[in-house]
Amino acid sequence: MSYYNLQEYEKRLVKVREILEKHKLDFTLIYYDEFNLANAWYLTGWCPQFESGSVLVPLHGEPMILGGPESEPFALMDSAIKTTRNLPVFMVPDEEYPNATIIDFGRLFKEVSGGKPVRRVGLVGAGQMPVSVYRQVEQNFHGVEMVDITDDYTRLRYFKSRWELDQMRAGFALADAGYRAMAEAVKPGAHEYEVAAAGEYEARRKGANNFGFKAIVGSGRRANAVVPTASDKVMQAGETVMLGLSPRWNGYAGVVGHTLPVSGKYTKAQEEALKHMKEVFVLTREKLVPGTAGREIDAPGREFYRKNGYMKYLVCPFAHTIGLNEAEAPFFGPHSEDVVKPGMAISIDVSFFGHPELNGVRIETAYEIGERGPIPFSQKMDAILTQ
Repeated sequence: MSYYNLQEYEKRLVKVREILEKHKLDFTLIYYDEFNLANAWYLTGWCPQFESGSVLVPLHGEPMILGGPESEPFALMDSAIKTTRNLPVFMVPDEEYPNATIIDFGRLFKEVSGGKPVRRVGLVGAGQMPVSVYRQVEQNFHGVEMVDITDDYTRLRYFKSRWELDQMRAGFALADAGYRAMAEAVKPGAHEYEVAAAGEYEARRKGANNFGFKAIVGSGRRANAVVPTASDKVMQAGETVMLGLSPRWNGYAGVVGHTLPVSGKYTKAQEEALKHMKEVFVLTREKLVPGTAGREIDAPGREFYRKNGYMKYLVCPFAHTIGLNEAEAPFFGPHSEDVVKPGMAISIDVSFFGHPELNGVRIETAYEIGERGPIPFSQKMDAILTQ
């Protein structure tokens, strides 16, 4: 099964070429690797293993995947883009591939331009490139003007099509299933990794193709780590455990975050803290209406934190968008002027960390933004986190 949709791909390709025309570019390179996959996945529905690479989109002609010989058969099988070229800059260093066809940028330029001079080239994700890769690209682009079009490109991902929203809704169904399995595994004497395994297994079993982040399981003081991956710590009665899971369906992330009592019942102080986080959650959700700026979304929760003594434990703002990544631009922090619009997908993520008694607490789920406001991706978690 492939993870792309050809109609979506064709629409996106048109939009990318409009950016090329706007900036008078011969082509653009869209960088990717296993840790920075979203920009390339947007056009390919695919990401390699081991090697990095770029999607080359010319103003005219067929897009290409630039990578290495280990990615090539994988791309030909699963990517929306089937034309591939192997370049040393994207290959595993010092590895030899005797039967592979490997070219340099000079040959690539001639092929893409039809022999005409290449003058202006766009770059997407240059800031994510390792220094060694960027230097090689820069050296091979001698005499060519490089134009960073990352902002223009990533703005294409701000607003989700109906197809994208449907994939996300499926991702949230996986998150719900994974959360149920994790919650059932929480008990005194269980290891954190057992809880993570339960959630990841359930999501994978139901079709998750990947995860937006490694499963978060942090009990007791380990919840202060903000995004702790599961360890071999044994959970103790009286502790809380912070849970997080982000299964991807067709590349699109769902998410769930909650903090549960290990023994099955909160202490009075834990219960009060969860009540406060839910109040901030509701205040934030009320602001997710078209026309609201990010700073306006952030303000009510921040004021609640000030009044109730949580400000010095605040690490993250309360809202960000979600899509191919579990957290991606725009982020709605205290200085954000980005405006909520229909078609966005926004996650409410309320938390504090480093409390001397309560440690860390996080609750999270997300919403499609409709013409009148937020529509839950997960009715179940919306109810749990707002009751």
